[in-house]
Amino acid sequence: MTPSAIELPVTAADRRIARLAALAIGLTLAEAAIPSPIPGVKPGLANIVILLVLLQYGWRAAAWVSSLRVLAGGLLLGSLFAPGFWLSASGALVSLAVLALAQHLPQRHFGPVSLSVLAAFGHIGGQLALAGWWLLPGAALLKLLPIFAAAALIFGAVNGVIVARLLARPAPSGRQSATCIPPSIP
Repeated sequence: MTPSAIELPVTAADRRIARLAALAIGLTLAEAAIPSPIPGVKPGLANIVILLVLLQYGWRAAAWVSSLRVLAGGLLLGSLFAPGFWLSASGALVSLAVLALAQHLPQRHFGPVSLSVLAAFGHIGGQLALAGWWLLPGAALLKLLPIFAAAALIFGAVNGVIVARLLARPAPSGRQSATCIPPSIP
């Protein structure tokens, strides 16, 4: 008697999430190879993919891509369950929570750039909150706060501009065009 295999149905949405997560993971790995003059300050290139997914496919798809990026990035970089992994996970979690709340803001005032800046502040806020609770005394964090806030503002704005430009590009023939109107959270 041979053991039976469990077959899970794979949908087009599953394949899309896998492709987008692979892109986010690739950007995470590329970013890890870029030396940073200030430890902990990175441009957040994978957040471009997360924001695109949010704006095109909704919050749940963005949460899946972000979760897969954090887990696979930690595994591939050899930091799974190390402090850096938990900092990344806390930043991703708070960033996703901020984006979930931001979807209820007036769309005419909150586009890709402002959403990206909010997400960047959420990300660094989540990381600093965990670091303050677990790794560093509060006084040390207060000294670092202006540096991290400036980095979140700059990189969040730059990433948001990139997302806005990608959304404004005409779709290749045969594909639907992307919209920058975020769907509501189901």
